[in-house]
Amino acid sequence: MITALYLAHLNPVTNAHVEIISELKKEADIVKVMPVVFIDGKKEVNSKSFPFNFETRKKMLLSVFRDSIQISDDYAFFSPFKKYLPPLLAPRSWKLRKQILRGVEGDFFSYTGDKAEGYMLRIYRLKPKIGERKALSAASVKEKLYDAALGKKSSWKEHVPENIAKIIEDDWETVEKYAHMDDLTTRVAGMKFPKEGWSKKSP
Repeated sequence: MITALYLAHLNPVTNAHVEIISELKKEADIVKVMPVVFIDGKKEVNSKSFPFNFETRKKMLLSVFRDSIQISDDYAFFSPFKKYLPPLLAPRSWKLRKQILRGVEGDFFSYTGDKAEGYMLRIYRLKPKIGERKALSAASVKEKLYDAALGKKSSWKEHVPENIAKIIEDDWETVEKYAHMDDLTTRVAGMKFPKEGWSKKSP
């Protein structure tokens, strides 16, 4: 029994993500997809970089793959997020590894299209398989969504499956909300974290 772990932002789920997951289904008995989640206190933290919450991204994945994949929120960071750094030395980063592997039985590998991320996954003994980076990024699709929300010409619908486009349209107020906001995230050690919850937990 081989499990493929796919840890990603998936914000939103794009045609490229669908292609990757479809390929993983051919290589593994179980594909476990883990959209990253940031938790501050009892609430999920979203931002311009991470507009769609876990439940919406889960709905996106289910609209394409139904029950042919497992979807987990175990790739979760809990505030204060700075406690996960520095990598390797922070006990919390190893706790995250345990979360990711919760319920995984038998052999497994993790997938990434990023060489730097592959290096980190190797350090944490998550057996990375480094694939070819897809030309389409979720970040570029997100920008196209924000362009549409701001009244600019946009081709975002070409880059997501039809079912997912419908889910995004149903949640368009989220797109509009973040299109008009600054990006309240910080980049540390090659990873993006929300500024909210970075240094201390909210009461």
